[in-house]
Amino acid sequence: MKKSLLLSVIASTMIMAGGDIALVEPKVEVEAPAPSGWAFNGQGVFYYQTQTLDLSYWGSGDYNFFDQESSFANAGVQLTAVNSDLFAGLGVGVQLNGLGTLGLDKDAVAYPLQAVNGNLNGAYISQLYLTYNIGNTQLKVGRQELPKELSPFAFSEDWSVFKNTFEAFLVINTDIPDTTLAGAWVRGANENGYSFWALDYSDFSGDMGDFHKLNNNDGIWMLTAQNKSLQNLTLTGSWYYADTFMGGDFNVFWLDAQYDAGLVNIGLQGGTVRHDAIDNTNAFGAKISANVVDDVKLCLAYSHVNDSTFGIFQIGGSSSALYTDMIAEEIFSLSQAVWRGYNFRNDNDKFVVGAHANIFNGKLSGKYGYTDFGNNDKTNEFDFTYSTLINEQLDLSITYAYIDSDFFDDSINSIRLVARYNF
Repeated sequence: MKKSLLLSVIASTMIMAGGDIALVEPKVEVEAPAPSGWAFNGQGVFYYQTQTLDLSYWGSGDYNFFDQESSFANAGVQLTAVNSDLFAGLGVGVQLNGLGTLGLDKDAVAYPLQAVNGNLNGAYISQLYLTYNIGNTQLKVGRQELPKELSPFAFSEDWSVFKNTFEAFLVINTDIPDTTLAGAWVRGANENGYSFWALDYSDFSGDMGDFHKLNNNDGIWMLTAQNKSLQNLTLTGSWYYADTFMGGDFNVFWLDAQYDAGLVNIGLQGGTVRHDAIDNTNAFGAKISANVVDDVKLCLAYSHVNDSTFGIFQIGGSSSALYTDMIAEEIFSLSQAVWRGYNFRNDNDKFVVGAHANIFNGKLSGKYGYTDFGNNDKTNEFDFTYSTLINEQLDLSITYAYIDSDFFDDSINSIRLVARYNF
C-alpha cells in the first residue's frame, strides 16, 4: 500500500481517545513561562524488540525470538533547545533527532522501528516552533508535540523511540473561570508507524522525517474545552472538522468525564465520527481504578466500537486514546490490518483488567485484554512491563506481550527492551 494511501486511511479514521488503563485526570493547561535564556536538554535511546510469529500463510516463514528477520532495533539521540523569551516575549523551540541501527541490521535485526526518509540512518527536525503569551492566552505555531489530553485524535505517542509530532497552530486560553479552551489547526503530521509488517511487506514504515500534508493542505480544525467547575469532576469535550475531506464533510465529536470519588476513580468516554461518504463510527468506553493497598492499583476498562468502515485510529500514530488500548493496537498498523482483513480497531467489545505495583525498586504492571469481534473472532492478550531507574539519568524497561488471536494460525510473543539516558 503506497504511503499516500496509508496517510489518507490514517487521517480519515480519527476516533475515540483514551490510552493507558491507569486513570489519570486529563489536563489542558497553559504552560508557565520559563525563565528567559536558552535551556538545553537531550536523551539517548536504545530500543530493541523481537517476536515470534508464524507468517507461513503469507509465504514469509515461521519466526522465533532473536531471529534477525523478526527483530528490530534503533539507537537514537535527541537534542532540544528552548528559549521562552528570545525577544519582546517571543519564544522559540527546536528539537533535532538522529536515528540509526548501530550496524545491527547487518546480522542481528531486520529493520528499525523508526526511520528517516526510508533510510536506516538519518536525522530530522522533530520540533521547530514559536510561542507568544498574551495575558491568559498562549500561542504556539510550527512543528510541535500535541498531548493526548488536549488533542485526542492527533497526539504525540511515547511508546516508540521518539514521539511523533505535528505541524500546527495552537491557541490555549484560560480566561473563563475553571475552564480551559484549546483550538488548533493541524496541517501536517509525520508517521509513528511500526516496522512489524516489514516481515512480509518488503518495506518499513515509521518515516519520521516525512510530514504529510493533511486534507490537501487545508488541514484539520480542532476545538477542545475542559471544565472543572464541579468538585472532583473534570469534563472535556473535543470537536474536529474538515470540509470536503475524503469526498465529504468530516466531523468528530468526543466527550470524556473523569470523577475522583476518593476510594475509586471513574472515567467515561464516548463519541462519533460523521462523514458524508463513509460509514459513521460510534464508540464509547468506561474505566474504574482504585488503590487496594499501598503502592498497588487495580484497574478495569471496557470499550465498544460499532461495525463501521475503519473503526478507531488517530492521525500520525498507531495507538488510539481508548481506555482499552494495549500493545496489539500499537504493533498492527491500521492500513495493513484493514488490507489483511483483521482490524483490531473495529466492530468489537473489549475488556481489560490491569494492575500496577511498586516492587524491586521499580514499577511492575500487567494487563489482560479480551476482545470479542462482530464476526465471532476472539483475541486474548497479556502485557507485562517492568521499569526502573538505574540512577537519576538512566531508566530501563522490559515488556513481554502475548497475543492469541483467531486472526492468526499461531500466537504472537513479543519482547521489548528500552533504555533511555537523559542529559
